[in-house]
Amino acid sequence: MDGQLLLALLLLLLGASGLRGQGPGGPEEEPLEEEKVPEEDGILVLNQRNLGLALRAHRTLLVQFYAPWCGHCKALAPEYSKAAALLAAESAEARLAKVDGPAEAELTKEFAVTEYPTLKFFRDGNRTHPEEYTGPKEADGMAEWLRRRVGPSAMWLADTEGAQELIDSRDVVVIGFFRDRQDEDVATFLALAQDALDMTFGLTDQPKLFEKFGVAKDTVILFKKFDEGRADFPVDEELGLDQGDLSRFLLTHSMHLVTEFNSQTSPKIFAARILNHLLLFVNQTVAEHRELLEGFGEAAPPFRGQVLFVVVDVGASNAHVLQYFGLKAEEAPALRLINMETTKKYAPVGGGPLTAAAVATFCHAVLSGQVKPYLLSQDVPPDWDRRPVKTLVGKNFEQVAFDETKNVFVKFYAPWCTHCKAMAAAWEALAEKYKDHEDIVIAELDATANELEAFPVHGFPTLKYFPAGPGRKVIEYKSTRDVETFSKFLDNGGELPAEEPTEEPTAPFQDTPANASAEPKEEL
Repeated sequence: MDGQLLLALLLLLLGASGLRGQGPGGPEEEPLEEEKVPEEDGILVLNQRNLGLALRAHRTLLVQFYAPWCGHCKALAPEYSKAAALLAAESAEARLAKVDGPAEAELTKEFAVTEYPTLKFFRDGNRTHPEEYTGPKEADGMAEWLRRRVGPSAMWLADTEGAQELIDSRDVVVIGFFRDRQDEDVATFLALAQDALDMTFGLTDQPKLFEKFGVAKDTVILFKKFDEGRADFPVDEELGLDQGDLSRFLLTHSMHLVTEFNSQTSPKIFAARILNHLLLFVNQTVAEHRELLEGFGEAAPPFRGQVLFVVVDVGASNAHVLQYFGLKAEEAPALRLINMETTKKYAPVGGGPLTAAAVATFCHAVLSGQVKPYLLSQDVPPDWDRRPVKTLVGKNFEQVAFDETKNVFVKFYAPWCTHCKAMAAAWEALAEKYKDHEDIVIAELDATANELEAFPVHGFPTLKYFPAGPGRKVIEYKSTRDVETFSKFLDNGGELPAEEPTEEPTAPFQDTPANASAEPKEEL
């Protein structure tokens, strides 16, 4: 009886096994359907659970970490969607994705996200070492940045027809001539090509192309449809190809000898890494002004790489440039030179026509140190000392600030600075409080319209205290911006009592000058 029971149990087990598809002819179990990554406007929506799935499914993935409240993220969103559409239209391998940072705290921590938006590029499922995205924030630029990482960053050129076709297709084309395609210099060239998105790159090792373009050794040539037409960068046979040197060369020679300043060209002008900029201010609607452009251009070639020649149309939307140089539109035509590192400005001494010879002479004089820089200053207002807050300009600053009988507290501000506006009431109240103290002066100076050689101002507001007595002593104030703390500072001879903190713990960041460059992002 026991044996029969055991046999029955075995038959039952075998039957159940067959029903699960393990016996001959039985139905197989359907595999569980893999989770699909959701999409919005062609962009993958990622979280902690599905990021790994997306990395396995897509060999190349650009991921934006954003915050719903972030203004810069909102501005980027339509361009990001357009870039996704561009890549989808050409069936590109690269995909775009996004992560809601505040909602996915584990991912923001894993990838060290500290500000929004942050974009990271993942390749071949590598989760541990994504590449930081450093490209443009507009659709075409983002798409091209990805194309050059998914595919080759330079077109392979096998014959003269292909090379000439590439040269004819763009205003600026860069071709690397390398005899050995496996050389380390080729990798350096291709790495640079990945990020130089405003240029088109080609690559060849073909002897007939070396002969066609008169190349005797490894060389990078920039072909252009303007100015000299061509610029050669021979590779150093001992040191090899330096990416930094080549980048500077290409940036310098891809620009026109004379560039007109506008919203499209200004980013490239400031990125040119040429320290000296020579600006010709003209009104393009005036025939006599336009005639000056020819001579200006004739003077430019010997200074390529050393001085960047720029034309500013005073009739266009360039009032901010005029203001920076202390000029009015009616003063055109005018010539100014600025060193971008020191921000020192120079103007020709005396009058005379702006001929090619005059322009070249002025450049040589500035570069050789024969011309002194000029400093901006407004005229001294007739009522500069009638209000509790005294008005300082470049022309009266020294006289007031270094008066040995006065303790002078100066606010250096910019009219557009939000933090300056926020503390304006406190500064007025402080001046009102001390207006009857003959040895204390509360003053302010518009640092965008007045320059002081000894006191370059890098942020707004900047507060400096000039104590009475000899020695031209200067103390910078860095504490809380309120009447009570200001008063303690003044009453204590230019320093805060020991119990007061020396740094403002909750002070907002200072505004930087308008010409400072910084990528717009919002901190967590």
